[in-house]
Amino acid sequence: MRLHRNLTFAVIDSIRDIFNEGVYADKAVEKALKRDKRWGARDRKFVAETIYDIVRWNRLYAEIAEVKAPYDRDNIWRLFSVWCILRGIALPDWNQVGDVPERKIKGRFDELSRTRKFRESIPDWMDEMCAKELGEELWTKEIAALNVQANVILRTNTLNISKEILQKKLHAENISTETVPNHPDALVLPERANVFKTEAFHNGFFEVQDASSQLVAAYLDVKPGMKVIDTCAGAGGKTLHLSALMENKGQIIAMDIYESKLRKLKVRAKRNKAHNIDMRVIDSTKPIKKLHGKADRILIDAPCSGLGVLRRNPDSKWKLQPEFIENIKKVQQEILQQYAPMLKPGGKMVYATCSVLPSENQEQVQKFLTSEAGKQFTLVSDKKVFAHISGFDGFYMALMEKKLP
Repeated sequence: MRLHRNLTFAVIDSIRDIFNEGVYADKAVEKALKRDKRWGARDRKFVAETIYDIVRWNRLYAEIAEVKAPYDRDNIWRLFSVWCILRGIALPDWNQVGDVPERKIKGRFDELSRTRKFRESIPDWMDEMCAKELGEELWTKEIAALNVQANVILRTNTLNISKEILQKKLHAENISTETVPNHPDALVLPERANVFKTEAFHNGFFEVQDASSQLVAAYLDVKPGMKVIDTCAGAGGKTLHLSALMENKGQIIAMDIYESKLRKLKVRAKRNKAHNIDMRVIDSTKPIKKLHGKADRILIDAPCSGLGVLRRNPDSKWKLQPEFIENIKKVQQEILQQYAPMLKPGGKMVYATCSVLPSENQEQVQKFLTSEAGKQFTLVSDKKVFAHISGFDGFYMALMEKKLP
């Protein structure tokens, strides 16, 4: 493989933006891919995957290169050189590269790979906290799986098309897909492709959504004609899935504290031809109180650490802080307490996170169930999804039922 200057410089600039300017990796990649319209699919793949690789393995590479963030330009070139050596890519004869001690790099890699926090490239605090909560053996397996690049997974929008016909339409656009066992609407791409440019996407035939995330709406056990509240709807991936499961019948109230996210949902709902979604901004306690005792189903897709989706957001390893996790646990409990009263007696509620930590998951549910508001609820079932078992994102979901008076 021969390195090209313009592609490599796009990678170097993006690493600088991510680690020195606090730019999110997905935004940095998006910006990098707009640098040159002449780049083909292979060029774009190199830029995106190399940026994500250096972000994902940043601690390991930084230890080998003996550099610390924030990085000056020479330091970023040293990180890049380590990436090249460990991937067997010949270094170019450029001024920026300098002398690279190949044997030393490989020796340091072998030595550091014996220690989990270096091998899996994670901060000390994260390694300690997760090992304490999950146990050494489970955490060792899970973090290894969370460092594997995520596949592109599609969810068929069954309002508009069947999975079989969607596969044929995508095949006609040179995108091959495979079905996913135990995920009725999911398709996985064996090779990455820009699916957002397809006619099938513009016609609202699918959404990009991880297979684990697709389990959540189904877990809520919705039926056509119900009144369903999605309390932390965001840009609405699960809201749209609920609409499809309800066959566009009944009412979904998508709520969020961010109006900007609901605006994105509005655009997506129009493309999906999902007509049973109403959007409400939570700007005070009024919208919640108005709905007390009204919902047949409630989904609480709670804000969380996102530790289950590190495969997609590897920069979270460096942006997350222990204080954020402690604070988000308080928010999770507040949300359960505030939103649960919107459920009718006999109704069902799902609490879900994309975290693998028991303190964000089953411990939050138990805390809620023993509280005053939670005494009216019983736990029907819960599901823990681990990346090392499923091959998809780490998730948690708990189904609760409100007792009849």
